[in-house]
Amino acid sequence: MINKTTLSETCLDLYKKIESVNHTISLLRQNELNQHEIPLRQLHVLRAIQVLGSNATLSQVAERVERESHVISRQTALMERDGLIKRNKVKPKTNLLKLELTEKGIDMIKDAECSESIDAIFSSLTQTERQQLESTLIKIQIKAKEYASIHIKIKGFFGHVVHN
Repeated sequence: MINKTTLSETCLDLYKKIESVNHTISLLRQNELNQHEIPLRQLHVLRAIQVLGSNATLSQVAERVERESHVISRQTALMERDGLIKRNKVKPKTNLLKLELTEKGIDMIKDAECSESIDAIFSSLTQTERQQLESTLIKIQIKAKEYASIHIKIKGFFGHVVHN
């Protein structure tokens, strides 16, 4: 019997492997963060606000973490309630919100800086292999975003309106 594996089948296998690796690493990372009571999704938002600095808005954070603005709006409301961030209106009669970290939010980022699990997992790769992996993942990410911009019609996906 001849093995007739199609490109689609082999690509689907690669996708499943990426998904499995991501899931396992995310679980390990969340387990570490649980010691500090830090949800992984909140950490992503906090880091996005930190990187964007004084220019952090809901839409910019949503784009950076690749989520829709309404999802980030709900999440930041809860984070503000928990004292991790402040949401400030740019002008009194506007919906534009600037986001800033509180001391508690900054402390949470500091608590999450080290990751024993991530270090242990990626230590199995040489520096060259890590660079190759990063380059390959960037290539896949760019292609995925290009594909989404052509084939998906939803506002906010990857931070922009997409048309066919």
